Amino acid sequence: MEASAGLVAGSHNRNELVVIHGHEERKALRNLDGQVCEICGDEVGLTVDGDLFVACNECGFPVCRPCYEYERREGSQLCPQCRTRYKRLKGSPRVEGDEDEEDVDDIEHEFKIEDQRNKHNHIAEAMLHGKMSYGRGPEDNENGHLPIPPVIAGARSRPVSGEFPISFHAHGEQNTLSSSLHKRVHPYPVSEPGSARWDEKKAEDSWKERMDDWKMQQGSLGPEPDDYDPDMDMIDEARQPLSRKVPIASSKINPYRMVIMARLLILALFLRYRLMNPVHDAFGLWLTSVICEIWFAFSWILDQFPKWFPIDRETYLDRLSLRYEREGEPNQLAPVDIFVSTVDPMKEPPLVTANTVLSILAMDYPVDKISCYISDDGASMLTFEALSETAEFGRKWVPFCKKFSIEPRAPEMYFSEKIDYLKDKVQPTFVKERRAMKREYEEFKVRINALVAKAVKIPPEGWIMQDGTPWPGNNTKDHPGMIQVFLGHSGGLDAEGNELPRLVYVSREKRPGFQHHKKAGAMNALIRVSAVLTNAPFMLNLDCDHYINNSKAAREAMCFLMDPQIGRKVCYVQFPQRFDGIDRHDRYANRNTVFFDINMKGLDGIQGPVYVGTGCVFRRQALYGYNPPKGSKRPKMVSCDCCPCFGRRKKLKYAKHGASGDDSSVQVDMDGDKELLLSQMNFEKKFGQSAIFVTSTLMEQGGVPPSSSPAALLKEAIHVISCGYEDKTEWGTEVGWIYGSITEDILTGFKMHCRGWRSIYCMPKRPAFKGTAPINLSDRLNQVLRWALGSIEIFFSHHCPVWYGYKKGKLKWLERFAYVNTTVYPFTSLPLLAYCTLPAICLLTDKFIMPPISTFASLYFIALFISIFATGILELRWSGVTIEEWWRNEQFWVIGGVSAHLFAVVQGLLKVLAGIDTNFTVTSKASDDEDFGELYTFKWTTLLIPPTTILIINLVGVVAGISDAINNGYESWGPLFGKLFFSFWVIVHLYPFLKGLMGRQNRTPTIVVIWSILLASIFSLLWVRIDPFVLKTKGPNTKQCGINC
Repeated sequence: MEASAGLVAGSHNRNELVVIHGHEERKALRNLDGQVCEICGDEVGLTVDGDLFVACNECGFPVCRPCYEYERREGSQLCPQCRTRYKRLKGSPRVEGDEDEEDVDDIEHEFKIEDQRNKHNHIAEAMLHGKMSYGRGPEDNENGHLPIPPVIAGARSRPVSGEFPISFHAHGEQNTLSSSLHKRVHPYPVSEPGSARWDEKKAEDSWKERMDDWKMQQGSLGPEPDDYDPDMDMIDEARQPLSRKVPIASSKINPYRMVIMARLLILALFLRYRLMNPVHDAFGLWLTSVICEIWFAFSWILDQFPKWFPIDRETYLDRLSLRYEREGEPNQLAPVDIFVSTVDPMKEPPLVTANTVLSILAMDYPVDKISCYISDDGASMLTFEALSETAEFGRKWVPFCKKFSIEPRAPEMYFSEKIDYLKDKVQPTFVKERRAMKREYEEFKVRINALVAKAVKIPPEGWIMQDGTPWPGNNTKDHPGMIQVFLGHSGGLDAEGNELPRLVYVSREKRPGFQHHKKAGAMNALIRVSAVLTNAPFMLNLDCDHYINNSKAAREAMCFLMDPQIGRKVCYVQFPQRFDGIDRHDRYANRNTVFFDINMKGLDGIQGPVYVGTGCVFRRQALYGYNPPKGSKRPKMVSCDCCPCFGRRKKLKYAKHGASGDDSSVQVDMDGDKELLLSQMNFEKKFGQSAIFVTSTLMEQGGVPPSSSPAALLKEAIHVISCGYEDKTEWGTEVGWIYGSITEDILTGFKMHCRGWRSIYCMPKRPAFKGTAPINLSDRLNQVLRWALGSIEIFFSHHCPVWYGYKKGKLKWLERFAYVNTTVYPFTSLPLLAYCTLPAICLLTDKFIMPPISTFASLYFIALFISIFATGILELRWSGVTIEEWWRNEQFWVIGGVSAHLFAVVQGLLKVLAGIDTNFTVTSKASDDEDFGELYTFKWTTLLIPPTTILIINLVGVVAGISDAINNGYESWGPLFGKLFFSFWVIVHLYPFLKGLMGRQNRTPTIVVIWSILLASIFSLLWVRIDPFVLKTKGPNTKQCGINC
């Protein structure tokens, strides 16, 4: 793809296309030929005669030569598919059990290679001579030879004449060594069958012990110490898993599980006691409280049990590099398309988006493997011009980042960090270049600020581009699709002449009368554009304010997605969200660490975390609606009677739903020739009327269709972002981001899990991405309202996890519990509102929700509170979450529950029953110049009314209850304590809300104001009760006794 200075705009429906000198260079296709070993994932390779290597002539199960050699030497010697014993093939050493064959033993010839291509031929001959002559008994020539442990070569070494491709081999959970027929063979003593040494080695179960024993023999019996291959350890390391699960220590998780079960039992006993002991003089209050408590118990079960199997994970980036980035060979890391979405540049400042783009361009990943797509759903010329400035500044910023390995690679965050930037820097030029780069960035900020200031006032005739052409997006609701390639293969060079990643601006077509589906529709447009232009097999999506904080984030994800063992069933890798600019005490639980560090870890141990909308690396095939490959049971082989019989392997298949939307599916081969399926199924009804895009969906490993010119690709890209492209297709229902909810992220991940995919939760030590969060109370409540309303929409939709996805049976039960909880949690606002009001009502009416309890019954309450605190403490123990973060989460659960969640339920019911829709604005990403200035800004919204009302009536109830106890004497203080406890529970949980209402208050602590009001009220009542200034007479009341004294 070629970078151009012009813009490509057009409308497929109107047959319009405007191209300003910009053509794209066709991307090189990835070779899709070759059969893959089903054990290690590498190519099967060829024989010395140039034919395809076939290990088993019975069923033709694809196994590479090294895996075949290892299975015969160390394993069961059986084919994994048909369980037939492997026969010795030409070039393979004999092992115990080989049948006597009439052909000449070619063991002397299997290591001979051409002199002109083997620089160490004389060494190989010496080793071979030593092997043939050392330790041979008189019966060796008759009984065959024992297997020779080979020295491993690089998995991607260039083949020489007569050698076989070398591949990785993973057998079970142990990573084993594969043979390399072109490497040196070291002599070692041969033990005859039946000897004590032979029996001892046959009895060993550990492959590692056998290999260690063999290496010891190599060191002691090798002819020359210099013959040791220094790359051996590196190759062994490359064959190890790219990641591993790290289970929580049993000393932490087992007590946690026992407390959960104890709490469940205590909760059952408590509810039984509450149901069996009604309060007759306050039956309404009692019934309300019991219903609330039953709902709280149900909600707790949905939230608690998906956290039963929490795990951590570790990645090994060095192994990833050793396996896929070998020196002197083409880089084998998979390409990644990165999506960044933005709408309103006034609420999502261009400088914020620019920092995100710059961090992407400078990430630690091969530049030819990265393509960054910016979705401007507002068709703003400000975003377009800011992106042009960003591309120019990126030519200087990217080489600076990579030269000095700085972190993070978003310039605003890097230059604002209050750390020692000279730490670990040893290059003398660093200080000088850093100062120059900081000056360049400040000038870049001034240019961006000038563009923002210019965009505040829109000219009457609309925006005009620099060449005099009217901006196509002047009407944001009626404009053609636009694509601009800012950086690419040609014209995408940095200041030092190195290639830069691709940078593409995309604004999809919008016309009146079409449903555009907000962010989900924009993301689906990016899927199609990227498939036409680059078609990477993996996609990373980010919000415009989430920059890459860890330049190796993509590599972290590839450790899971490119793992030959688990990668093919992983639909996405989700990273936790981390935020900048949050106040130290996190008043409104913006960091949400309880969810990201506890709940998501628990889901990772089941079927994987939910998709949270950003910071997620997807497998493109999973977003296309395909099912994961079936790997648990190997399909049977269908063999024929022809000779030679290699068999025909039953294909691994993907189910693709038809256009009718029913449950019928067509099986699609992921590993074979997918183009043959075009005659079996109408892909256009699923993916749309684009032949180029449909062809790209059949390419599992990515790549651009070879039959189109760059101009045709640009025209097709305009076509796939047209506003009517998705009509009568499965986009938004089975393909891509799913429509039907403003929280499209939850729904999209849920559909993938229902198909049988699993997801991975990756938490690197250095956070992968960081973003901004609204720290103002009103903005935070509006954000929570949007999330809650999306959950309500899912609950009332066809995709509700309560009843959807049972037929396929691929969603695990605990995973379903978690999804049900994400859709029903807003309904908890109704019982929570009632429960927060009950203490005030009890104080004002002098009634209580519980009867007088005995000493034995009080144990239920004590045990329940102890179990609640014990569960929380043990969660903090295994998760690493601090108690302050846990407490802030508890407080905001109440604040959001009685405000945003309550409004979400009401608005959701209005939308379902009356069809009244609610429009939401984008959360502002800007912040005040003053630190945490937004935190103290008061913005009135109707969401503040319910919690304010609850606070007032509880404060009044406290005053009234204490007043009544003062008037009635000491005997009324006992029942008062129970009522005051619940009332103070409500006030304490709503304290951050009250603090937000009062603002800065000249820095007077809010707690001082609260206690001042309470104590003033109480002392006033005491003063009135005592009434010290009124003289009180002693003796009988003459009016009552009627005595005229």
